[in-house]
Amino acid sequence: MTRRTLALAVLATLVLAAAAGGWHYLGGRKAATAGPGSTSAKAAASAPVEAVVELAETDLVRARSLELTQGIAITGSLRAVHSAVVKARVAGELQGLVVREGDSVRQGQELARIDPAEYQARLAQAREQSDAARTQIDIAQRQFDNNKALVDQGFISRTALEASASSLAGAQANYKAALATVDVARKTLDDTVLRAPIAGVVAQRLAQPGERLGVDARVVEVVDPSRLELEASVGAAESVQVRVGQVARLSVEGLPTPLTARVVRINPAAQAGTRSVPMYLSVGTTPGLRSGLFAQGQLQIGQVRAVAVPLGAVRTDKPQPYVQVLEAGRVAHRLVTLGARGEAAGLEVVAVNGVAEDAQVLLGHVGALREGVATRLTRSMAAGTAPASGSAPAGGISAGAASAGATSASTASAARGAP
Repeated sequence: MTRRTLALAVLATLVLAAAAGGWHYLGGRKAATAGPGSTSAKAAASAPVEAVVELAETDLVRARSLELTQGIAITGSLRAVHSAVVKARVAGELQGLVVREGDSVRQGQELARIDPAEYQARLAQAREQSDAARTQIDIAQRQFDNNKALVDQGFISRTALEASASSLAGAQANYKAALATVDVARKTLDDTVLRAPIAGVVAQRLAQPGERLGVDARVVEVVDPSRLELEASVGAAESVQVRVGQVARLSVEGLPTPLTARVVRINPAAQAGTRSVPMYLSVGTTPGLRSGLFAQGQLQIGQVRAVAVPLGAVRTDKPQPYVQVLEAGRVAHRLVTLGARGEAAGLEVVAVNGVAEDAQVLLGHVGALREGVATRLTRSMAAGTAPASGSAPAGGISAGAASAGATSASTASAARGAP
């Protein structure tokens, strides 16, 4: 390669380098003249859109100050105030039992018999023994009278008279014992007849005719269905608030309407182990009530005024109960302390401490929303109004607020998460 050729190659390389530098310089100038607005637009386009939860008016309720009835939850079974179990008082074969479950009986009515043959023979034996004892009294009496006459005449000593007196006293005692044996045998014979101790209805038939029964064997159970009561137990801490005369509202399985019951007795002693205190509530006569039916309800122990929300609005998926409220169009979680429960406009409500009166509370069917998520209230389309931004005033506690709202599935799913 000549010197001239080498010089030309070096010159060509320098020209290409200068052209490349000019190209990069011009590109930087174009980017600078484009301005910062172009970069912001690209960043804004790539940023995620904030999720907004659409809520219907039926998804919200206002916390209201209400007069609530304080109560204690009670459960138990109905039982007859008067009931009796007819048992065999003597052993023997059961005869003549014809009543069955559901049959009405009168007080003192004969229900069955125990075979009386053996007990009739025992009564006859006791009577014969009493007659024999009576004969011994007559003999001892005549001997005593004769000895007394002989003593008066001086033919026998007074010691013989005293011996005859002792024999007479012994005979008289034997006779009294024989009479007592007769009474016992007669009573045993009477016990062979089984009678209804109370008027009522046969609840159970526990034996069959011809069956050999022992003493105290259960034969028939009779209950009086005209008076029923509920036996319920309350905790030791709650029992101090229970008083005779307090009223309870009970729901009984199988009955369409609740019943009113009244506390009539309170057990003075707590049950061993559970430390619960039994109490007894009188239930009025209502068609369809049966002994043994399960009942549950609330015993009213007083009234209190407090800020309350529907019970379904209280969430328990955190260590402490809380409610979801709307503040400035966003969801906030407020921890609450629960108080008395009651009813308002057909809804079960609970007093809450930690929520201000008139606060907008989300009902339970909305589900858990993340704290701080934005919301938009969608008014009823039937009213011809367009969706409004922000949170509009919610209605008070009413039965309509319990209906399911039209929550937007697409935005709500994006806003839900761990509370």
